[in-house]
Amino acid sequence: MKLVSWNVNGLRACQGKGFSETFKSLDADIFCLQETKMQQGQMDLEFDGYQSFWNYAEKKGYSGTAVWTRKATLNVTYGIGIEDHDREGRVITLEYPSFFFVCVYTPNSQEELKRLGYRMVWEDDFRSYLTGLDRKKPVIVCGDMNVAHKEIDLKNPKTNRRNAGFTDEERQKFSELLEAGFTDTWRHFYPDLEGVYSWWSYRFQSRQRNTGWRIDYFLTSKRLDSKLKDAKIHTGIYGSDHCPVELDIDI
Repeated sequence: MKLVSWNVNGLRACQGKGFSETFKSLDADIFCLQETKMQQGQMDLEFDGYQSFWNYAEKKGYSGTAVWTRKATLNVTYGIGIEDHDREGRVITLEYPSFFFVCVYTPNSQEELKRLGYRMVWEDDFRSYLTGLDRKKPVIVCGDMNVAHKEIDLKNPKTNRRNAGFTDEERQKFSELLEAGFTDTWRHFYPDLEGVYSWWSYRFQSRQRNTGWRIDYFLTSKRLDSKLKDAKIHTGIYGSDHCPVELDIDI
């Protein structure tokens, strides 16, 4: 199976920059988005052979996730079952016969770390949600997880030490998630590869200079390690300040 995840930073804007063409060219079995920034009925975007599922934030023009799948699902749920978290359209879970697939847009801790305290609560609750699923069947979770885990995962670690996405607290929570039984699939294949990122600020010509961060992930239950075939970060695809990431898996 070919799986793709992309933070489009506004689907309507990304559609104007060739989203449909990119979607078709990547030819994924499951294609999921974060930061759709849409409300229901604002855009009709369907693709032949795919079923789509959408989770909208209550706040207009904010957050939001979507998934297209051409593989029949057993069940689809929205959120993680905690009201404080589920108003922002951040999670869609698709159940298949042999695995769960989770699309997530992790909350950003924001400037001056205004939301770091909330982020810590989210991290514990989301990890509990994933481990609960993992007790039933293997899990594939992907999306913008808003953290560069290691210094190798961003261009300028020293100057970003206390910035959102690279705080010790966020990185520790990500470590705890991996220790709970998950594999960072990119690092599974490329443990020491530097200079490959999935997000670049729109400021300071960051993408042209490749001053980026790797904050978009595919994580899988460790017992799926033998089924992992390849991981890709499509740095040549534009349309957002993020680029798509991909996992190829025999499942």
